[in-house]
Amino acid sequence: MNSLPLDLDLNLLRVLVQVHADRKVSLAAEHLGMSQPGVSSALKRLREALGDRLFVPTARGMQATPLADEIAPQIAAALASIGETMACKVSFDAATSQRQFAIAMTDIGEVHFLPTLARTFHERAPGVSIATVRHTAVNLRVEMEHGKVDLALGHLPDLTTDFHQRLLFRQRYFCLFRKGHPLEAAAQPLQAYAAAEHAQVLSVGTGHGRVDELIDKVVADRRIRLRVPHFVALADVLESSDLVATVPEVLARRSVQRFALACRPHPVELPPIDIHVFWHTKYHQDPANRWLRELIVARFGELNSAD
Repeated sequence: MNSLPLDLDLNLLRVLVQVHADRKVSLAAEHLGMSQPGVSSALKRLREALGDRLFVPTARGMQATPLADEIAPQIAAALASIGETMACKVSFDAATSQRQFAIAMTDIGEVHFLPTLARTFHERAPGVSIATVRHTAVNLRVEMEHGKVDLALGHLPDLTTDFHQRLLFRQRYFCLFRKGHPLEAAAQPLQAYAAAEHAQVLSVGTGHGRVDELIDKVVADRRIRLRVPHFVALADVLESSDLVATVPEVLARRSVQRFALACRPHPVELPPIDIHVFWHTKYHQDPANRWLRELIVARFGELNSAD
C-alpha cells in the first residue's frame, strides 16, 4: 500500500471515501454538501498527492483503481474512529474505576478527612484509592497544574491564581492542654495563657503559621519550650506535660475525646480558619476531579460558596 502524505487534508479523504461509496461525482457532491466542481477539484489534488488515478469514468460510473479499493475502506474506518473520538464525552464511573487520587493535606487533614473518605470509597468506589501528600513536600502549584495532585484541602491563602476553590467549613483556634491545667478553669484566661509554657507547631506552607505572629503581638515573650513541624504528636506530649498548644478546633475536640486533655477557645482574638478544597482550573471540567471534589463537599461542606 502506498503511504499517505502526512499533511493530506482530511476533507480530501472524505471525498475519496464518498466517491468510492457512491461511484458518481454528482451523488458524492450531494452527500458531502459540495459542488460537483469542488469534488472534481478534490479528486485532482488526491491524484496528484497519491500518484494514482483513483477513479476511472465508465458507463457504470466511476470505477475505482486497485489503490482506491485498498485504501478507501481503511480511510473510512479511520475517519469514523476520529468522529467517535471527537464526539465522545470523557466520563468517570466511580463504581468501576481503578483510579488513584492524590490529595494534598496536612496531618490534621488526614485525621479529619481520611476516615470518612476511606469509608465512602469502600462503599461507592471500591477500586479507587487515595494517596496523600504534604503541601510542603512538593511544589503544589506545579504538581496540581500537571495533574499529579488532584486536590488540596486546608487553609492555603496563597493558592489563588489559576485555581478554583470551595469553602468547606470555618473553624476557630483553641488552646489544648492536659486536664487539670491552670488554664482549664482560669477566670482570666489571657493571663493564664501568657504565664504558661507553650508547644508551637511550625506548619510551614499553610496559613496556620501566620497565627503565631498575631499571638506574639498580644502576648510578648511567650515561653516556647517545644517546636514541632506537625500536629500529630501534640496530644501525647500535652497529656504528660504542662505545655499549652494553639490548634484548630477540629483537632482540639478530637484530642479531648481520645486523650486526657481539655481545651477552651483561644484567649487571643484570632481570625477563623477557612478550610477550602482547591483544584487547578485546567481540571475544572474533568469528570473524575469533579466527582471527587463534589464528594468532599457533600461529606464535609458546612457552608456554600461559589467556585
